[in-house]
Amino acid sequence: MNEHDQAGLARLRDGWISGGAAFELAPAEWKEVAAASNADEQERRLLAIAAQALDVALRPAAPKTLKRRPPLPVLALPMLPERLRPLLRAALKYAADMRLKTRVAALVASRGFVLHPMDWMPTATDQESPDIYAPWIDWQAGADSEKQSRREHLTAETWDDFYPAARRSALVDLRRSTPALARTLIETKGASEPAEVRLALIELMRFGLSADDVPFLKSLSADRSGKVRDMAGRLLARLGEHGNPTEGGSEDPIAELAAFIEEGKSGFIRRRTTYAPIKPKSQAQQARRADLFASCYFGDLVVRFGKTEPDFIGAWQFGVDDGADLFLVRMIAVSGSDAAVACLADLLVAAGGRLALLVLQLMLRLDGGRMRALIRQILNDAQNLAALNLVEGAEAGWLEWGDLANGKTLSALRAAVSGDNDVTKRNTEQYLETIGFLASAATAEKLIGDIVAAGLPPASPSLSLLRLNAALTENQSAR
Repeated sequence: MNEHDQAGLARLRDGWISGGAAFELAPAEWKEVAAASNADEQERRLLAIAAQALDVALRPAAPKTLKRRPPLPVLALPMLPERLRPLLRAALKYAADMRLKTRVAALVASRGFVLHPMDWMPTATDQESPDIYAPWIDWQAGADSEKQSRREHLTAETWDDFYPAARRSALVDLRRSTPALARTLIETKGASEPAEVRLALIELMRFGLSADDVPFLKSLSADRSGKVRDMAGRLLARLGEHGNPTEGGSEDPIAELAAFIEEGKSGFIRRRTTYAPIKPKSQAQQARRADLFASCYFGDLVVRFGKTEPDFIGAWQFGVDDGADLFLVRMIAVSGSDAAVACLADLLVAAGGRLALLVLQLMLRLDGGRMRALIRQILNDAQNLAALNLVEGAEAGWLEWGDLANGKTLSALRAAVSGDNDVTKRNTEQYLETIGFLASAATAEKLIGDIVAAGLPPASPSLSLLRLNAALTENQSAR
């Protein structure tokens, strides 16, 4: 439709709006169609022609910047049944941010379903959603060619047939099943990628990390990206390959860090070595100590004291300096071996109380068993319930009723919903949301009845995820 046509239609519209006839304003071709009729019929015919022109015949051309998108990929799991979508939408509405909404999607995926795209979609940069959504993430990122977003096998030949999210998911699977093949792909295909992509690929080496990866990781010491070199160094440190991570300079950062740690002895009959942090004398020293813990590798520090990693962890005097405890745990999380992480996690969980919360810093390194042990420890002590909202990477749908009833959590939840403290009630509603993700279907159903009996309104939005969880059980045999 050109400007002349638009101007003509505008004159007709203005004539009708003002209540007058528009026949004399019509184009000559339109008058021929309407001329043989009476005045009222002429106006009706003109109106029909104008509507046809505006709505059908003369639609504006699409902008040249507009791109045609391929259809939304079909995922490998069935869509959530229609009858459960109202429960799902209620749970998503109550979830306050993208992290919590992703947890809802993870719970549904654990029961064998995916969400309807009109209810929820992952973002283009999402790396936390279940792997089943990788094709949707790539679609959101603008995958606009006809190639498949996922093939059966990732190889050097099919590398470019995978979009980023699907490729990442395939590489994680390969690192768990055939780590050597995944390493070869990362080495050969990742070299030509930009620095941020190379960094993301090297980070995947943490899955299935073993001594076979050492030569490749050492070769990255010449990588042009400092972040890639640092990531490779931390992965090497987890494998027991020690070396000063600080580039340049004549000072030894490990010796400087060791100077902030005091070696002592304890026990009268059976003497054993202990290590305790020395209190910094100034803010500058405190900041320097924090920088050293963040930049040095745990293995190098242990070697400096002539100990093994488990021995050093066992000798550390937790509770002397809370800041130093946190720095040490973070240090082990990024550069300690798997054995060191397991040893530290077991020690902190066994200690309970405030120390158990330090395990939250190790979340990405914990196996499923230790993760569950930590959550049970948190539930056992109602004083630490706030830590539930900080738990990352936990499995969905495993928490049993005994895990709640055997500790102090259930009685604390009952007391909170029956009391008059609004702040406590709001916090309790957040805990119920987290438990709704962790609980089994049977536990979710039982907890709803228990909390409602204690005084929480049956229609409370905080029960949304628990309701969805409980309802999902009926579909397991129908899949």
